[in-house]
Amino acid sequence: MKKLPQVLIVEDEPAIAELIAVNLRHNGFTPVWAEDGVSAQRELDAALPDVILLDWMLPGGSSGLNLARKWRADQRSKHVPILMLTARGDEPDKIAGLDAGADDYITKPFSTQELLARIRAVLRRRTPEQAGERVQVGDLVLDSETHRVTFQDQPLKLGPTEFKLLNHFMHNPERVHSRGQLLDKVWGDHVYIEERTVDVHIKRLREALGEAGSLVETVRGAGYRLSAGSTA
Repeated sequence: MKKLPQVLIVEDEPAIAELIAVNLRHNGFTPVWAEDGVSAQRELDAALPDVILLDWMLPGGSSGLNLARKWRADQRSKHVPILMLTARGDEPDKIAGLDAGADDYITKPFSTQELLARIRAVLRRRTPEQAGERVQVGDLVLDSETHRVTFQDQPLKLGPTEFKLLNHFMHNPERVHSRGQLLDKVWGDHVYIEERTVDVHIKRLREALGEAGSLVETVRGAGYRLSAGSTA
């Protein structure tokens, strides 16, 4: 029997958690509920979920932002997609969530169908395109099978979305990609994702690449491209 994707719901409001859990069960997922940071860490230690739904505000002095940063820094959990649930709809707050390591965010109140669509989108993102291949552009090397990136033989640490972005760029070097095209290829379903999200992750990708960050060029009015000639 095929194992159903497990979703860890980190939410302190039982009514919201139960509503999410019921809808997940009815749509082919296995929900696990944790009401605070301590219990969430306990569940994560027991079994690594396929997706984490993480509330921004949690009891006990912990916050979704802090947990996201902690799990992203942990070798075991760093590739698990995190979808942040937040009542904070302002753009700076959304960007703060993305910068903390969240792959996506959804603002309360939200529809069940939107939530399910976003979960399916982050699950599609987990599988690197053309998995198993090793690709190289200049001194930058990406290995999909081992999920490793090196520049001049030095390892680089990339988040899951940044890895997928780089993977797409490296398989299509010198080609200009619009934000809309990147949303389609990397996020899989751009209906619910703002184009501003692409800019945030491009910034994070450049920071993670360090000296190789200049490989990722901004083409004004068109989008972004990866150019091997940028690190001459």
